[in-house]
Amino acid sequence: MFDMARRTTTPPQDEDFEERIVDVDVSTEMRTSFLEYAYSVIYQRALPDARDGLKPVQRRILYSMSEMGLRPDRGHVKSSRVVGDVMGKLHPHGDTAIYDALVRMAQPFSMRLPLVDGHGNFGSPDDLPAAMRYTEARLAPAAMLMVQSIDEETVDFKPNYDGQETEPTVLPSAFPNLLVNGAAGIAVGMATNMAPHNLVEVIAAARHLIKNPNASLDELMRFVPGPDLPTGGSIIGLSGVRDAYETGRGTFRMRAKATIEQVTPRRKGIIVTELPFNVGPERVITKIKELVTSKRLSGISDLKDLTDRHKGLRLVIEIKNGFVPEAVLAELYRLTPMEETFGINNVALVDGQPRTLGLKELLQVYVDHRIEVVRRRSTYRRRKREDRLHLVDGLIVALLNIDEVIQVIRSSEDSAEARTRLMQIFELSEIQANYILDTPLRRLTRYDKLELDRERQTLQDEIAELSAILASEDRLRRVVSAELAEVSKTYGTPRRTVLLEGGVVTTPGAIPLEVADDPCLVLLSSTGLLARTGDASPLGAGDERSAHDVLVSVVRSTVRGEVGVVTSAGRLIRVSVVDLPTLPPSASPPSLSGGHPVSEYVTLNAGESVVGLGSLDPEGPGLALGTAQGMVKRVVPEYPANRNDFEVIGLKPGDSVVGAVELSSEDHDLVFIASDAQLLRYSASSVRPQGRPAGGMSGIRLDGGAKVIWFGAVDPACEARVVTIAGSATALPGTEAGGAKVSDYAEYPPKGRATGGVRAQRFLKGEDLLILAWAGPAPIKAVSSTGKPVELPAELGRRDGSGVRLDAPVAAVGGALGSAGDSSEPAGDPPATDDEAGEA
Repeated sequence: MFDMARRTTTPPQDEDFEERIVDVDVSTEMRTSFLEYAYSVIYQRALPDARDGLKPVQRRILYSMSEMGLRPDRGHVKSSRVVGDVMGKLHPHGDTAIYDALVRMAQPFSMRLPLVDGHGNFGSPDDLPAAMRYTEARLAPAAMLMVQSIDEETVDFKPNYDGQETEPTVLPSAFPNLLVNGAAGIAVGMATNMAPHNLVEVIAAARHLIKNPNASLDELMRFVPGPDLPTGGSIIGLSGVRDAYETGRGTFRMRAKATIEQVTPRRKGIIVTELPFNVGPERVITKIKELVTSKRLSGISDLKDLTDRHKGLRLVIEIKNGFVPEAVLAELYRLTPMEETFGINNVALVDGQPRTLGLKELLQVYVDHRIEVVRRRSTYRRRKREDRLHLVDGLIVALLNIDEVIQVIRSSEDSAEARTRLMQIFELSEIQANYILDTPLRRLTRYDKLELDRERQTLQDEIAELSAILASEDRLRRVVSAELAEVSKTYGTPRRTVLLEGGVVTTPGAIPLEVADDPCLVLLSSTGLLARTGDASPLGAGDERSAHDVLVSVVRSTVRGEVGVVTSAGRLIRVSVVDLPTLPPSASPPSLSGGHPVSEYVTLNAGESVVGLGSLDPEGPGLALGTAQGMVKRVVPEYPANRNDFEVIGLKPGDSVVGAVELSSEDHDLVFIASDAQLLRYSASSVRPQGRPAGGMSGIRLDGGAKVIWFGAVDPACEARVVTIAGSATALPGTEAGGAKVSDYAEYPPKGRATGGVRAQRFLKGEDLLILAWAGPAPIKAVSSTGKPVELPAELGRRDGSGVRLDAPVAAVGGALGSAGDSSEPAGDPPATDDEAGEA
């Protein structure tokens, strides 16, 4: 106990009045004042009434707007006008509290069934609303259900704070607003946090309770399985929901709705379209950026907010290649507000006392309130109809005795005498006599007699119906249930939130975050498409290939490794294997129709094209290059680690690389085929590896005007074939079918490096050069520029024989690439330029 006192000085009323000091114990004063403050906060500010689900400020806003005539069919008015009317008449606690409550009732992301129709910027989960002078409001259609029949003595009224106005103690509430829209508030020593629910489900449970007052919680949960949040999303784990429905307290987890889609041709992404309740996109974006910056979250390359008012929420989280989107999504759920916990605390006022209520108690309080509202409304309506019937009976008496009534009125000195004589002569009440005196004579006609008879019959029927309702509790309950059914039919909407049991939750770490560094094959097609296989198994050779499925290069690598793209300008450009699309494992051999153009991964100069792929493995035999002017080079596999683009051969002016192949063994042959039909083969071991700046050494001796049209490597131990197609130098490229010849590779004797080789085909009349050549393992496939297969002639025994005329021009030739023992083999012409590859 404090040894202190409060001095109270009473001001003097006259000169003889002496100062009076009253000693008050400070602890008693503080205890009393605090309890008064706590009582005021609990009952007047923070907790909703369990009957209509409204706090006092919300109830006063809806009642004032109703009295102002701000119905849904009227125009909007400034929010400041509503706030001023509420504050001046009913709620003297400041305009900020009133406007905040009005704004929340207008936000579709805060309330499952908004009660205020707002016009203007009413905020978002991340941003505050505009000032009240900028926004406008009127009652939403659902709010009319809250104040429906309030003028029929359905609820009690009490004086306002200054006694000059009256306000309702509760609203009639034609739907269970507390369960549908939820509530949140912090009082002194207690708080409430109630989740929104679906209107259709709640009304179905309420109707079941009306019909079966002893219904169990399990029966009610068949209708209300869980909350239905305004922002949708998912609820994970329903055990906490059942605890809340049983005891009034419980927790559950809310999770955003996200899907994994192909957001760009090369990358997948996570598309977020729904967030947990009370979580805004800015909060999620800020947290993701913070985690990425601090390196606590990996695998995200970009984040875009594409939300708009037409399509709604749309967050696009782009995933880096090499990361598993499902694993990244699991990390987002674990580390960001994309998954939040909601704690249910169903505290509401019941008979003026704060209580913690379960689902059945909440429904029972509302049902009891609604039954009382309908009973009072029926009593009021019956009384009004009885009053009207009393007047109609008097009018009918006067109409039947119209002449006598007129004579009585004319012979009376004043209205008082006329009233008294009418009451005496016709046995009328004072109310009936006054009504007759106030009725114009034009109503007392034969036609009005028929109307009065019909009205009396209608009134008698309605009075009988209302009396039957009031006399039967069962019939009263049926009326309440029918009205709730009509509300559900008119205002019900489908469920937004998905309910999931706890067993479906993805455990963080259950999915590897990064793609495993498994072996694979990197493929380059003749049309400039890049792709990778799911493993490093050899490519099949016997199955038919689909359009554009003739391979130029096949290189072994790993998923998280790198390969080099070799261009005709002698450049090698690094490409991450994980960025390449993965071909379906069912394809054997794989079809590159799912590949991506090489132009998406490398930037080529004008006139530059891709001629092959190379491994960046420093332990291998290295890369072999052949140029149009007959130079050959084996590159020492020592590539700069800090550069993504570098030269691998020093070219002479006018020269270009026509073929690039990654050697798997020095025992393989290097093969040149020139435009004058000369073929030269020799062992790769005869070419000494050189550094990157070197220009190579002489590979084949060319006659005047000839150039190399194909260069590659062939395993002399395999069953290989040579394909040559002759044509005319005057024909446009790609228009001449030409004469083709297929011969056995073993028919071509090996010779020394820098020699002239042997003839591979004898030209016929009209043929003066080779337009296409290829050497590699059988069987052989040829396709046209449209991807259709082209039939090649049967194999000839003579290596220098003439060709057979083809039916269609051949664009590319390929063989059994990737067979056992081969890491890569060239196939057909070099791929298209950057522009051509893009078109393909």
